[in-house]
Amino acid sequence: MQITKHKVAGIHYTLRDNTGTVIDTSDGREPLYYLHGAGNLIIGMEEGLEGKSKGDKFQLKISPDRGYGEKDPSMTQKVPRSAFGDQEVKKGMKFSTDRGAVVTVTEVGLDSITVDANHPLAGVELNFAVEVMEVRNATEEEITHGHVHGPGGHHH
Repeated sequence: MQITKHKVAGIHYTLRDNTGTVIDTSDGREPLYYLHGAGNLIIGMEEGLEGKSKGDKFQLKISPDRGYGEKDPSMTQKVPRSAFGDQEVKKGMKFSTDRGAVVTVTEVGLDSITVDANHPLAGVELNFAVEVMEVRNATEEEITHGHVHGPGGHHH
């Protein structure tokens, strides 16, 4: 059975940047299960998995435009230090804004703090090593809800 729209696939993966640094992996965990064609993965990953079958092992190189997008300079801004109150602020810390977005601290100055609302992988070329562990038909409920249920998925 091949991975096509409305199939559930279980995959093991390792994601590296262009220097070979591991960014994320499913090693030591259950496979990642997802509903193909429901927008649950980045577009480049879905495109690369299309037509694959159980047992397939392959590499995917995904450009930023098919991953988490290009870095948008307008999503980086300086904020007055006073906006953080008395709390200690360090580079790399993440904060939720009053609008629900997550920002990462990229610079800490005496009077201002620079935050970036881009996805941490925006502008990064993604290198996946993937193994397809399982492919099955999705249930009607999974298709209706737009995600996997049961093992590896959501439970209601």
